[in-house]
Amino acid sequence: MDLIKRKGKLRSNATPYFFVAPAIILLIILMLVPIVMVIWYSFFDKVVVTKNSNFVGFANYVKVFQDDVFWTSVWNTTYYTIISVVFHLLLGLVFALMLNSDLIPSALRNIMRLLFILPWVLTVTIVAIVWRLLLSPDGIINYVLMGANIISEKYAWFSEIDLAMPALIFVNIWSGYPYYMVTLLAGLQGISKDYYEAATLDGCNGWQKFWYITLPQLKPILLSTSMLDIILTMRVFALVWTVTGGGPGTSTEVMGTYIYKDAFSRLDFARASTSSVIILILSMIISYFYIRLQKAKEE
Repeated sequence: MDLIKRKGKLRSNATPYFFVAPAIILLIILMLVPIVMVIWYSFFDKVVVTKNSNFVGFANYVKVFQDDVFWTSVWNTTYYTIISVVFHLLLGLVFALMLNSDLIPSALRNIMRLLFILPWVLTVTIVAIVWRLLLSPDGIINYVLMGANIISEKYAWFSEIDLAMPALIFVNIWSGYPYYMVTLLAGLQGISKDYYEAATLDGCNGWQKFWYITLPQLKPILLSTSMLDIILTMRVFALVWTVTGGGPGTSTEVMGTYIYKDAFSRLDFARASTSSVIILILSMIISYFYIRLQKAKEE
């Protein structure tokens, strides 16, 4: 009798694991196995393209760290990420406050919400094509700026070393701020109006309400959203590759394009794997802090 009860208890305890087993197996096949393979490849030379690969230890890591282009890609990725995340946050917060304001009529807020979220709906490819046309030498941006006497000549924004990276960052900011806007708008709508009514009775102005009520209430959302945005922006590839391909020169070379060129242009999968492991480690460090922020918010 006891044996039957134990088997029944074991079966009931194991039932939930059977339901999640397909997802776990899929996760292992699609994520864990490739990660292990990439880490393994980083310790060998001439992997994938030939069977005569040799174990070289950390030699690939030494080569990558001695490559000036790698450090250029690291700097460009860091610069791109920091500027993009800061302006994502600022624009997202400004537009969220506008959409949450009672000073704007409800009908106009609905139209603004549709227009503001539009960049987030477009795919990276569409965004790249649209902005390559807009920022081409004969594009409308040059036409408008010259008409307003802001510039005196046409610029090839994505083809000039000094302008390519700022132009790319501008495009990324334009396409990425709605993520913050939507998240922060949800946070703003969750703040009780009683706080603001009490502050009004105490004689607080709009700036004081924003600084002492709105920001503290949004702090957990701001921190977690920013950390997640850092992880996503740091892994940029599609936008840069579609618009500039890492050029001109190495002015827009980011870690994603650096790895892609190593793997599919130079067929050096060992170095590409090494660079990927470095990005993985950086992402895991940032993810660790993101998880800690999430736990702190839940507590």
